[in-house]
Amino acid sequence: MALPVLTPTSNTSAIVLPATGTTTSVSATLPYGMYASSTAFLSGAADQVAYTYKMLGGDVLDIELTAGNVYAAYEDAVVEYSYLVNLHQSKNSLSDLLGSATGSFDSDGTITTGSMSGSDAATKYTRFSFEYSRRVGDAVGTEIRVGGLTTIYSASIDAVIDKQDYDLDALLRADATFSDTVGTDKRIFIRKVYYKTPQAMWRFYGYYGGLNTVGNLAHYGQYADDSTFEVIPTWQNKAQAMAFEDNIATRTSGFSYQLRNNQLRVFPAPTIVQPKKIWFEFSVDESPLSSSVAYVQKQINGVNNLNTLPYENLPYASINAIGKHWIRRYALAVAKGQLGEVRSKFAAVPIPGENVTLNGVALKDESKTEKDLLRTELKTILDELTYVKLAQDDQAKITAALETFKSIPMPIYTGPQGSS
Repeated sequence: MALPVLTPTSNTSAIVLPATGTTTSVSATLPYGMYASSTAFLSGAADQVAYTYKMLGGDVLDIELTAGNVYAAYEDAVVEYSYLVNLHQSKNSLSDLLGSATGSFDSDGTITTGSMSGSDAATKYTRFSFEYSRRVGDAVGTEIRVGGLTTIYSASIDAVIDKQDYDLDALLRADATFSDTVGTDKRIFIRKVYYKTPQAMWRFYGYYGGLNTVGNLAHYGQYADDSTFEVIPTWQNKAQAMAFEDNIATRTSGFSYQLRNNQLRVFPAPTIVQPKKIWFEFSVDESPLSSSVAYVQKQINGVNNLNTLPYENLPYASINAIGKHWIRRYALAVAKGQLGEVRSKFAAVPIPGENVTLNGVALKDESKTEKDLLRTELKTILDELTYVKLAQDDQAKITAALETFKSIPMPIYTGPQGSS
């Protein structure tokens, strides 16, 4: 029986990657279109077609991809590069940009509203302001009483004989002096409670003024006999004065207190002798005071974490030759994966008397491996170039230079040579 004569409609594949791309056809095939307005990007995407055609052997065997597949792979590579670089820059700048302006972002990640719109913040060199450290320092300074931004108020109450309990919160809200400050729903923090004795007390600076003398801290003073004079350094007088003041405030004080939810309890109950007044210091927080509202620290609008940094996709024109070569390689790996997906749909193609086995699975594996290696390569390089690493490298250079100079004799300047 004679074999039939096949008369196919076409002797070529229906889909074959062309040898070159065209800039005019790029925009219509991009999934996102983030860089469709960039002439430089359109040119780079078109050039990627020729690069992919050669790297995948298009002049030897048909590549079952369209130019649009390559354009999409190129866009994916640029977005991935932008993502990794922005992550790197976030490590450098987040602590300094906390609290600064942010904005609203569209589906492409472009800032649409806000003061940072159109600022290209991702390409700006961060001004170091140590915002996070300053904010922590302000809070610490308030607590240890060496600065801070919180206003500390001072008030007093009259001690009532034999009364131990005092509601400081209610007293402040009812006091005309502070009622506007504390309002009816602001939180009040009592920070210090103390009293001032009206009785005269023999203090450290008595009789000889505390100069060049030593004494007993429990009942500090000097003997009348001149034989007690000793020559001692000034710092010892200062240390004794500080210790004596602490002794008065703690060991010789006749009262102590408990403070629970701004309810003051004095031990023992005041007597007719002392104290006449009890003083306390407090601050006011704007957070609402309600049993149904949890306490929330004062907040400010702006950048608070990685999510709100005003970073858009990197402008294509700002990516240098190093970045663009990484993008080409990554786009090639993406295209290889696309080709693998196409070929894996038909693992074997039957032809008369034989089967043709396609390499779709192998191409997909190679694509995944190459993309992972390229990401790792870029992340490793970026991690070595954080601002902290750069400072450490500068320190190493200075140390190395100093060690070198130790072996170089210093020149001796003899002055100008005059004629005799």
